[in-house]
Amino acid sequence: MFHTLLHPSGQGLLSRWVLSAVWKVSKAAGHQAGSAVGPAAMVTVIVCWVMLQGVGWALIYVPHVPDGFVYSSGVNPMTYPDFAEALYVSFVTLATLGFGDVVPTDPWIRMAAPFEALTGFALLTAALTWFTQVYPPLSRRRALALHLKRLADSGYAETMHGLEASSASRVLEALAAEVAAVRVDFTQHTEGFYFQEQDPDLSLGRQLPHALRLRDAARDSTDLTVQLGAQQLSLALEQLAAKLKNSFVHTGEDPGEVFAAYAAEHGQASRP
Repeated sequence: MFHTLLHPSGQGLLSRWVLSAVWKVSKAAGHQAGSAVGPAAMVTVIVCWVMLQGVGWALIYVPHVPDGFVYSSGVNPMTYPDFAEALYVSFVTLATLGFGDVVPTDPWIRMAAPFEALTGFALLTAALTWFTQVYPPLSRRRALALHLKRLADSGYAETMHGLEASSASRVLEALAAEVAAVRVDFTQHTEGFYFQEQDPDLSLGRQLPHALRLRDAARDSTDLTVQLGAQQLSLALEQLAAKLKNSFVHTGEDPGEVFAAYAAEHGQASRP
């Protein structure tokens, strides 16, 4: 949980494995679930966190079942296997339900139970926080895709040679900053990769090839400021491609190939 939510690079190994597994299942099925894949993958991760917490605390309790607990009338501890009883106590404590039908009497268990309840509260808070923090990165990614689509529809790359150098340079620099922000989002919020876009206009993988055309058109400019803007955009695109290749698609020799693989992963053909 720490590595997934608080680590600067979001490198929770179990969470990454679960997210990737759910994504591969969805991809094999043709992404029939659509935009629900990302939330479903995150819910699966949270369920794994809950199960690991519950089983882990149950392993602490099981040596003390039943002698370390007092049971209310009508509850016969001999009716249930010790580990099943330990699991029940663990999940009830983790959920902070406090039924009162099983009360610890062993001093160590009496000390441990409040800590488990505290971790249960932390788990709930972490899950809610995780869901809320994924949407700002998604908004930035979608905004970049729409920005690129507007530039493509207006034929910006084809008419760049006729624009004022200062205006073209500002557009290139702003675009490079947006690409860099998305690259950081993929580092700190890796779960965002597993959110598929149903609307092709919002699909970054579909729109990224136009950023490459903007870069190439700016490189052909004779103005030094436009060339500098092209260099900034080129570096930002290369860094984004490297992140996508190393962490997600694992293929491609240049940014164009990586972006095409990224679009294919999301079931979106690159924009022609």
